[in-house]
Amino acid sequence: MATTPPSPDLTPDQALARLPELTVVDVRTPGEYAAGHVPGAHNIPLDALHRALAALRAADGELLLVCASGARAERARAVLAAHGIPAATLTGGTRGWAERGHELHRPRGTSRATWAMERQVRFTAGSAVLVGLGLGLLHPAWLVLSAGVAGGLVFSALTDTCGMAAVLSKLPHNRPRPADLDATLARLGSARG
Repeated sequence: MATTPPSPDLTPDQALARLPELTVVDVRTPGEYAAGHVPGAHNIPLDALHRALAALRAADGELLLVCASGARAERARAVLAAHGIPAATLTGGTRGWAERGHELHRPRGTSRATWAMERQVRFTAGSAVLVGLGLGLLHPAWLVLSAGVAGGLVFSALTDTCGMAAVLSKLPHNRPRPADLDATLARLGSARG
């Protein structure tokens, strides 16, 4: 583990220059990770972070947390900080990395990319609103569905949380197989030495 605390944020260019000395942890879902990730990144989904605390505490090099845009990486940093584990985040996430023209790696044999969580949420919320409006033509009580989704989106924006993303992350295509997470934790442990 690093002896000096890392800077809170690294730009994509700063991260690229320091990539060999960083331990990069991608906290997105396995499907998002498979769609393209920072080279050498280990996939530990945000909701599995507690299981990885010991491995992350012992990891060589500074930790760099990555997600799609930076929000989940920031939440992951707060979790790690609460356990005394310093970490930096990648400014702009993998989206910012790709926008700077840096290469994203994809596992071999990946035939179909999973949508980013933000896109899954927009699709699900939009679909629920349309269904509520359509069924509202049959009976006005169905409009409550659309109003509920709208209220949830407002709450999500105000609190910078997303209950719908938490639910969608439980779908099979967004879940790591236990063996995959175990292998990632083993690789983190073996990198020490």
